[in-house]
Amino acid sequence: QVLLAECGGGSVQAGGSLRLSCVASGRTFGLHDMGWFRQAPGKEREFVGGISYDGGRTHYSDSVQGRFTISRDNAKNTMVLQMNNLIPEDTGVYYCGRNRGGTLRAIRTEQYDIWGQGTQVTVSS
Repeated sequence: QVLLAECGGGSVQAGGSLRLSCVASGRTFGLHDMGWFRQAPGKEREFVGGISYDGGRTHYSDSVQGRFTISRDNAKNTMVLQMNNLIPEDTGVYYCGRNRGGTLRAIRTEQYDIWGQGTQVTVSS
């Protein structure tokens, strides 16, 4: 059973930065594309970005393109979301998910089969 765990959330003022990590258990992390999603209060979970199994390709939503960067270290079973120039609209619970496979550009939650418990990010103006 693969488990995912996010950490690194917190509170920051607009313009600040945060670094989220997603750590996976097991030995198959490096075989799967992965993604980050977020969910604001009262809203549906939305795609933030994804990374290929080998870290060679990334894909971001328009709302975070140029501000967020996803990377991974398969030797450490870890994926990182570096968030810069944060704005209040970035507030929400951030989740990492394992892509079921088929396309890196998987932006729907049903395209992911395993999720972490989430970590809260709060950006104040």
